[in-house]
Amino acid sequence: MTNPTIASVCVYCGARAGGLPAYAEAAKALGVALAENGWRLVYGAGDVGLMGTVARAAQELGGDTFGVIPTHLMKMEVGKRDLTRFVVTENMHERKKVMYMNSDAIVVLPGGAGSLDEFFEVLTWRQLGLHNKPIFLLNTAGYWQPLTGLMQHIVDQGFADASLLGFIETVDSVPDLVQTLHERLQHRPAE
Repeated sequence: MTNPTIASVCVYCGARAGGLPAYAEAAKALGVALAENGWRLVYGAGDVGLMGTVARAAQELGGDTFGVIPTHLMKMEVGKRDLTRFVVTENMHERKKVMYMNSDAIVVLPGGAGSLDEFFEVLTWRQLGLHNKPIFLLNTAGYWQPLTGLMQHIVDQGFADASLLGFIETVDSVPDLVQTLHERLQHRPAE
């Protein structure tokens, strides 16, 4: 479970770097910000793509890192064993559960299908009232604009209440994210 004195931020992001340098720059800035603020990074334990970038940036400043990876991805995602805490799970479902259970907030950086899977799972749990953790989309270079448009379309077409949109906060930069995280983590409720 989450340490009550240390805020933990779960970061979902790509196992690839993506097509724009801005994505890696934002991942590095986030890792630095987490370490500088004393927030623990909880992430997928990979040493590739944006995952590796955010973790290495946090580690370089002595940040607390908690990585969770399923056995079948150890080779593909190059399991980063030099983390503060390194957990190997049997499958993806366990990975997501351990990451969620050990975090106070969720931040989604640019990524692919895996990042979307993680995002939609925690969003669905929030919609169902299973948690009250803040969920942030770091909208680097407008990456998440199509997703936020889709979310509005889902509401407009009657497949979700407008309250769904309130469960997601979209921020355009790491400084904006850090400011909002300070506000949310300072007043985080007990789960």
